[in-house]
Amino acid sequence: MTTTYTPATDGAQMSFDGRMSYGDYLQIDRILGAQTPLTDAHDEMLFIIQHQTSELWMRLALHEMDAARIALAADRPREAFKMLARIARIFEQLNSAWDVLRTMTPADYTTFRDGLGQSSGFQSWQYRLIEFAVGNRNLALLAPHAHRPDLIALLEAELARPSLYDEALRWLARRGMAVPADVLTRDLRSAWTVHEGVQAVWAEVYRDPLTHWEAYELAEKLVDFEDYFRRWRFNHVTTVERVIGFKRGTGGTSGIHYLKRMLEVQLFPELWQLRTIL
Repeated sequence: MTTTYTPATDGAQMSFDGRMSYGDYLQIDRILGAQTPLTDAHDEMLFIIQHQTSELWMRLALHEMDAARIALAADRPREAFKMLARIARIFEQLNSAWDVLRTMTPADYTTFRDGLGQSSGFQSWQYRLIEFAVGNRNLALLAPHAHRPDLIALLEAELARPSLYDEALRWLARRGMAVPADVLTRDLRSAWTVHEGVQAVWAEVYRDPLTHWEAYELAEKLVDFEDYFRRWRFNHVTTVERVIGFKRGTGGTSGIHYLKRMLEVQLFPELWQLRTIL
């Protein structure tokens, strides 16, 4: 006769009355209680969970991005490298989420789309923080959050500090690289524009990587992150086109046309453009 295995015999804790359990630590009840479909459509649960999990991954990306900037500002680049590598892997996870959402057909989506009202991923304040944090700072995009003073304060605080790209360039300058002074003293709230002097600095790094190995590694970590970030944007476009075609977005954007314009935005343009000149 087979004896039923009891984990307690190997020391597993089996009683949690008054003690912290797995569910307590992770607040599983709160997380699993946060899915509240507004219709009886089967696929609305998929839609909600896909976006909620994406927001959780974005929260972690922001956590890592903040730490990476602090490490760079403190001249601890190798710590920043680990965090930047993790951010790229986070966006790999975010990319995989689109594969699940693409199992939803146009017919599936129409069963609950009206229930979304004017809500849209365009209004994600965490996504806005990520864009501001890496250097894509468009002040016009504060408007969708104007109804929440707490979010405006959060976004304004981000705009007042150096972006990830700014911190990278400041670190290069402290290493003795000839980063132009106007870059180091620029208005942090303004959108980044391509700078020939910055491109020249990165080109110097790439022409002699052994001499500038840490700067070279930083550059590749930034490119790696943007590579995954671009794929995430592209997968977003493909998924939206597959599900709603060229309809306007629920938040009033032009849908596919808006998303395709976003594909043209480069976060670290000098790092991409120097590949042509090397």
